[in-house]
Amino acid sequence: MSTSFDPTTAPILATYARFPLTLVKGEGSRVWDNQGNSYLDFCAGIAVCSLGHCHPSMVAAIEKQARTLIHVSNLYFTEPAAHLAQLITDLVEIPGKTFFANSGAEANDGLIKLARRFGRHCPNPETAEARHEIITFNKSFHGRTLGGIAATGQQKIKDGFDPLLPGFRHVPFNQLNALSEAITPETCAILLEPIQGEGGVNTATPEFLEGLANLCKEHNLLLMLDEVQCGFGRLGEMMGWRALGAPDLQPDAISWAKGMGGGIPIGAFWVNDRPASDDGTALSSLLGPGSHGSTYGGNPLAAETSLAVLNEIADAELPANAMAREAQIRETIASWKHSAITAVRGKGLMLGIALNPEVVKAPEGKTIAAHLCGELLTNKLLVPPAGPDTIRFLPALNVTEAEVAEALSILKDTLDSL
Repeated sequence: MSTSFDPTTAPILATYARFPLTLVKGEGSRVWDNQGNSYLDFCAGIAVCSLGHCHPSMVAAIEKQARTLIHVSNLYFTEPAAHLAQLITDLVEIPGKTFFANSGAEANDGLIKLARRFGRHCPNPETAEARHEIITFNKSFHGRTLGGIAATGQQKIKDGFDPLLPGFRHVPFNQLNALSEAITPETCAILLEPIQGEGGVNTATPEFLEGLANLCKEHNLLLMLDEVQCGFGRLGEMMGWRALGAPDLQPDAISWAKGMGGGIPIGAFWVNDRPASDDGTALSSLLGPGSHGSTYGGNPLAAETSLAVLNEIADAELPANAMAREAQIRETIASWKHSAITAVRGKGLMLGIALNPEVVKAPEGKTIAAHLCGELLTNKLLVPPAGPDTIRFLPALNVTEAEVAEALSILKDTLDSL
């Protein structure tokens, strides 16, 4: 390939507002561009690179599995997928079964199909008609498929794709009365992110989670958690919801992706084995043979890599590191008393830094979050926005105290200069 080739001019659909940066190498929490410049990566593929870039355990797993068995049809069993499914059930600590996909959007589409099947299996008791409605929340994000955007509680994600898949109702986050009032005879499930990522890093309160669980029991609704961004150690617990102070919560289904593969595409959803109805039919059996599928889902290469990632997160006690680094970030930012920062939201290493629009200004046509992300990139720190006025810190779970201090120094210097 010609050395004069410019990737920014490649014939790729412009569906992303990409920064003018071409990355060619990564190691740990650092990446390098095609000009040889080094950057501290606190985007981490948007909470994907749990172990940073090119971690030895990941590289070894990929190399070994690539020489053994890369892909076979899901018409057959493979050992990596079987071991990964068992590990997931062990981590959830509730009997259940897992379906493997390639992304969070696919995993959430699977939850939508599960809810529809449940609504047919457990129809409205008064009318005997199937239930199909799923309640989600304002500012939520559940992926870019037609099912995912219908479930998402942000109008900007939906614009231009009408008619949307019917059967979704969006209510304010953390408002139990609004949720209760939104339940109708057609409602079959509630889907929520324990912490909303794209919507601004908004955390569900323990009281809301407990009240939501009680409403699900009262109305026979599925309680489905979208942990695509917050799962597997990022909040300080392997299961994200357990970090939020609602230990008795018993989800019916959970979706994951992003950090579970460390950079190799993989997604999954888990379904509780509990009885779905009085006849004893297991909830996890409602999606039987022929009801769902994914050609690449859980192939040996992806599954073996995910096993390496999840085992390293646990063995290296990275959830504890996430909590320690959260404390470091919060204490340092609080000590600044900076007029440009109004709040730090989130948990562990899924943190949103909210900006003061009266202090941080942006050129016309840009949000203050996107503008600050661009300025930080110039100063060699990569972070993603979360809505119009919040940036995210989503570094690798093994990020060091020194790397966090370096990122915070760049942030403060950049804010001071704006």
